[in-house]
Formats: sequence, structure tokens, C-alpha cells
Amino acid sequence: MTAEEEFMRHAINIAERGRHRVMPNPLVGCVLVRDGNIIAEGWHDHLGGLHAEQMAIADAEAKGVATQGSIAYVTLEPCNHFGRTPPCTEALLWAGVRKVVIGSADPNPTVRGGGVEALQKEGIEVEIGLLEDECRKQMNEFMHWCDCRRPFVLLKSAIDANGRIDGDPNEEAQRFSCTEALDLVHILRANSMAILVGVDTVVRDDPSLTVRGPDIGTRDHPIRVVIDPKGRIPKDSKLMTDGIAPTLIIHSRKIDNGEDQDHVERVILTDEDGDIPISRILSLLGDRGIQSLMVEGGLETWSRFLRSGLVDRVHLCQSPVELSGDGQTFGIAQLENAGLTCKSEIKVGIDTVSHWE
Repeated sequence: MTAEEEFMRHAINIAERGRHRVMPNPLVGCVLVRDGNIIAEGWHDHLGGLHAEQMAIADAEAKGVATQGSIAYVTLEPCNHFGRTPPCTEALLWAGVRKVVIGSADPNPTVRGGGVEALQKEGIEVEIGLLEDECRKQMNEFMHWCDCRRPFVLLKSAIDANGRIDGDPNEEAQRFSCTEALDLVHILRANSMAILVGVDTVVRDDPSLTVRGPDIGTRDHPIRVVIDPKGRIPKDSKLMTDGIAPTLIIHSRKIDNGEDQDHVERVILTDEDGDIPISRILSLLGDRGIQSLMVEGGLETWSRFLRSGLVDRVHLCQSPVELSGDGQTFGIAQLENAGLTCKSEIKVGIDTVSHWE
């Protein structure tokens, strides 16, 4: 590994410190280097806070280190527009850096080459593409949304030893994943801007679809999305009454269910056959700036998403527990039929978690 790659990899590593807290902005890290040594570092820590370049410059000032003539290594092209903070290009020019090494260009239309152009116009040397694949992977959901204008779709499924997703429908729903696997699910939720279920899951489980469990720092709960063609969602369900997070209910026709609480919104999406196309759901969410969507259930919802060909990744958790009854099954065959392949498999507690793309 070259020294330049080590500097960029350090920028990638410190960018992780902003995970869960910067959405919809991407994770970004920056280091300032002089004479082959890192003199300051920064990352985008929280939404509305300093960008990585600005934090690195502030870090240098706090240390009493001059930034004039230094080289900035930053994982994403510096912004050149006013948003929640001033442009990072102006901060770098003010700091007097002589060169900027960029991991990945920014595909966001508000930037898209503007940062590079602004720096070069002022005589700053710019290189782009160092560890680009790693930088883009870290910002995967953001990059996907910029390129496709729809959210990155993660399908999460939990099955028992026989591939069942539920026990006896006449009995209360059982939670069969181990504690460690459930903690991992909450981390996945924290990485998602929205969580989607079908109405059958709401009727059966009455879920909250909130982030709980491991300490991941302060962040807003994801938007809850329910596919409910005929208006079957119970008025007293948690999603309708808790007010914890916005709840978006998607119908295929107008539903007269009285007055909802302020956190609840209903929309109508349908095609000529009266169906609710998955592509239109994703377009709706993408237009609202949702970059990442976690699809949690149930079986019909998973199947529709897989048939659409719009699932980007699958998190499949299999427990050694055997549920009672003769419930519906889900598993490897459905994923392979959808053209997905297993990329990794790990033990999480007593469960086995595999990832498919």
C-alpha cells in the first residue's frame, strides 16, 4: 500500500464516525498531510455540522498547525454550494492547501464536478479516483440514489430451521431470532431512511419498526411505510398511534377511515389493474429523498419485491429454532430464482446470517 493510499484509507476509516447521524448526507472523511505526515483530520459528524474538510481545518487550528501548503485527502469531491454549511471548496482555498486528492466524484447534481472545477480554477492541483471503489462502497446508498433516483433496497428476512417465517397462525406470533441477531437488525434499521412492511405484518405482529437495542447514538427513527391496498391497517396499531416516527400508508384506492394522527400520511398508488407497482413505490420514496429502504416483511411483500428485480441486497437470518405449525416458508430457492447469489455467511449468536446480492 502506498503512502497516499494509507492517507485515503485513514480518511475512509474516520468517516465511519458519522454513521447513523449524517443521513441524507453521505459519510465523508478528510485528512490534511504535510511532509508525509497527517497533521489534522475531520469527518462529517452529524447533519448540519461541519463537513469533513471544515472539521479537518478546524482540527489544525485547534492544534496550532498551519495548513498552508498542505495536501487534503478527502473521500468525496468537496461541495461548491451553500447548504446547511458554506462550500468546502472555499474552506480549502482559505486554508491554503496546494493539492486535493479525491476518492470519488460526487454524482449529486448540486456538485457533480463543480467542486473540482472551482479548485482547479484557483490553481489548486486536483487528483481524483484514489481508492475510488472503497470510497463509493462506503457511500453506497447515497451513490445509488444519485445514480438511480430511487432508494437502495435491503430485504431482511428471518426464518426458522425449516425455512418457516411464522408459527401457527392461530397462536401469538413468536420471536425466534437470537438477541445478537436482533441487535444486528436494529443496526440495519439505523442505517435505513425508511422501513417497509405489508399490511399483513402489521395485523399479525403490530410492530413499532423503530430503532432500539444497541447504542448507536442519537438519530431520528426511519419513516415507516405500509403497503395496504384496501385499508386494512388497524386504527389502534402502534404505527397509527405512537407518533414516534412518520408513517406512510400506500393504498390502491381512496380509503375513508376518519381522521388520522399528524404523523400518519396516506397516498394512493395504482396501475390500470388496480395493483400497486413496486417501481412506483420506489419512485415515490426516491422523489422524497429516501436513499435507503429496508423491506422487513412479510412473505407476499418479499416475493413482490424479488419479482420486481429491484432488490439490491438481502439479509437472511436462519435460526436453529423450529417453529410449531405448518407455516409459510422462505429461503435460498426464492433468492436464487430472483438471480441473487450468496456473498457471505457468518454466525451471529446461535443464528446464521447470509448476505445476498
